[in-house]
Amino acid sequence: MEKRAVFNSWWLPILFALPQILLILLFFYWPALAVMKWAFTLEPPFGGAAEFVGLTNFDEVFSDPFYWNSVAVSLVFALCGTCFTILVGLVLAIAVDRRLPGSGLFRFLYILPYAIAGPAAGMAFRFILSPERGLMASVNAAFPDFWNPAKYGSHALILVIVIFAWKWAGYTFIFLLAGLQSVPRSLTEAAAMDGAGPIRRAIDIQVPLLAPTLFFLLVIMMTEGFVGSDTFGIVHSTTSGGPNHGTEVMVFRIVDEAFKGLNYSGASAQSIVLIGLIMVFTFIQFRFIEKRVHYK
Repeated sequence: MEKRAVFNSWWLPILFALPQILLILLFFYWPALAVMKWAFTLEPPFGGAAEFVGLTNFDEVFSDPFYWNSVAVSLVFALCGTCFTILVGLVLAIAVDRRLPGSGLFRFLYILPYAIAGPAAGMAFRFILSPERGLMASVNAAFPDFWNPAKYGSHALILVIVIFAWKWAGYTFIFLLAGLQSVPRSLTEAAAMDGAGPIRRAIDIQVPLLAPTLFFLLVIMMTEGFVGSDTFGIVHSTTSGGPNHGTEVMVFRIVDEAFKGLNYSGASAQSIVLIGLIMVFTFIQFRFIEKRVHYK
């Protein structure tokens, strides 16, 4: 049994923890407090004294129709991206868990996209799914305007969701495969002897036993869909929020307004609203969905 460390003086453990405490205060709490201050003041873009304006920044945010459009786009992106990503990862994990010949190679290939940066994936898919060349050009030749992300906002939103799912499916695949390998083989073998096929065994045995893993991935992927760096990187490198604000997710709008529009106060107010929205979604997930999760 490992012995517990005991210090004779109170200041020694604080001294050891002091670098970590300073890093947390510097990189987490200081920026958070600055954002809260800017949200209630009018921050000059080129320096100078800030003026306290109360809730004026929030009034301007909530009266902007483009802001509500970004909220709707973010909800669609986070919900569809999360469900699609987990579904793809689950199918891949079940396929690899069957241990067919060559499954070890596919295990490596499925994880590989997770190592690619979101902006790089976005740039690659701009060429792969370009409406002017390649496969989609042939489809558009047969069915005009069937696929044109540069013209239609719905097509562009589908494009960024597909890139997000491609990028993060490997991440969900790792956790789901680990969960599947903890499912007792005797259960699936007994079901197979009773005549249950692979799909029936997955629906009735494997997926219910993966409920804790699926819930964990749901919370993580929803958060990533709202505020993840890859979400911003994919949208920025692929569509830049267009066409006609069709892919302008909340995190992209915040960065765009702060660093292009130099509206630090408005961007800070939007950041606080986004944090509140994530907290509401997380509460709903733990309040209503976790009840259906069985850990034993």
